[in-house]
Amino acid sequence: MDTWVEKALTSQDAVVLEMTTNTWQVYDDLLPYVHSITVVHPPHVALITRAQVMTDRIAAAHLARLHAKGLLAGIWVPPQAVRDWRALVAQRSKMVRLAVQAKNRLHSTLHRLHIDLPAEGKPFSAAQRPWWENLPVAGIEKIRIASDLDTLDFSQRQIERLEEGLIDQAAQDERIPLLIQLPGVRLVAAVTILAAVGEITRFPQAKQLVGYAGLGARVHDSGQTTRTGRITKAGRRDLRFIMVEAAQRAAITHPHWKTELTRLEPRLGRNKAIVVIARKLLIAVWHVLMQQCADRFANTEKVARKMLEHAYSLGQKRRPKGQSAAEYARRQLDRLHLGQELTHISWGVKKPPVPLPPSSLSPDPS
Repeated sequence: MDTWVEKALTSQDAVVLEMTTNTWQVYDDLLPYVHSITVVHPPHVALITRAQVMTDRIAAAHLARLHAKGLLAGIWVPPQAVRDWRALVAQRSKMVRLAVQAKNRLHSTLHRLHIDLPAEGKPFSAAQRPWWENLPVAGIEKIRIASDLDTLDFSQRQIERLEEGLIDQAAQDERIPLLIQLPGVRLVAAVTILAAVGEITRFPQAKQLVGYAGLGARVHDSGQTTRTGRITKAGRRDLRFIMVEAAQRAAITHPHWKTELTRLEPRLGRNKAIVVIARKLLIAVWHVLMQQCADRFANTEKVARKMLEHAYSLGQKRRPKGQSAAEYARRQLDRLHLGQELTHISWGVKKPPVPLPPSSLSPDPS
């Protein structure tokens, strides 16, 4: 490529790249030699995707003509830090899928052989390993079961390693606690959201972020007729997936979103109701990131508990120097202007409440 670049490109050239696996590497390599580079998402270029006959040469000619006429809309080019986060998140997702596949195969084996799971404990915990190894099955089945158990062990080790990397990357990012206050969002979900979104200032309005995630409704507007349909699913799939996961948890644990699910489910069904909650949670993400504020439906005690849990997950070495977990939680609560009156954080049924340092904010007059 170096030889081709020197011969073919000049500082006046405008280059168009289709989004593929190695686009960002090519983008970085070519950028110093050309005037501009526009990266396009192939499904957005109808002239290419709808052609009956398409080769690289034909596609390149179409892109060149469209770009010369100013008809191509380029996608956002993320900085290196965002690319690194996306790579870590994507690798973790692959390991999670690998673990789920191994568990499904093991469940299928037991189902096929009419063997019940152990009555007590988690079936895939280390304590159950002797039970799996001593199953009364033929030699080939033993090999398959051992292979799936090894795959499960491998994927879980990789998930732990990748999550440690995510924590290292996210420890100093002040946006993480803003997202963790939201119901259903913990550290991995917060990093996934930030990796997909990048800088929130890219979205002047919340509805643009909703569209970016593909959680907005399809709209057909013609004449005096306007119809809306299902969500577009045209956008960041990882962002859409993590928001639906957060909505599932929020609808179980948070009073406001429980009420919303109760209100929406009879009319829409549970699945559509969860998607509506996911969209509303994403709007909350936009507000807390843009305004650096507390969620309007924040439950102070739950937020305090999540901040303390986040402080423990960071560990002493990742927290700001000299801060205990309780001091870290208090700092984040003060930042959100929550819980000035709190003196303790409840921490489980069998554990004593954790005392909080006094707030640095003046007490609420009310």
